[in-house]
Amino acid sequence: MARFCGVVGFAVTNETVPGVWVEEIVERTYYGDVTRNMSKVQTSSYLNDNLNISNEINIVADPYANENFHAIRYVTWMGTKWKVTNVEVKYPRLVLQVGGEYNVEQA
Repeated sequence: MARFCGVVGFAVTNETVPGVWVEEIVERTYYGDVTRNMSKVQTSSYLNDNLNISNEINIVADPYANENFHAIRYVTWMGTKWKVTNVEVKYPRLVLQVGGEYNVEQA
């Protein structure tokens, strides 16, 4: 089992002007373990195939993460932002299942 130290991105919705809500990303650093480490190349209609990972990252959650686990969008691991596809609460930890690369335009 590998150790993990990285940034987790939370999407927080703020009202900029009355009636206009904008989603902003708040990044926080967490520690934990990588409990599953798998990769998969998925063929696509683009020139290059897509790289998806099926990793499971287990982080030690603080009160902010426990209250906002539903807003987790990505986790930074090995220099890349990966999309979080599923979050499981196992107090005092959160189990993050990671999929493909996080792309701001598609989020």
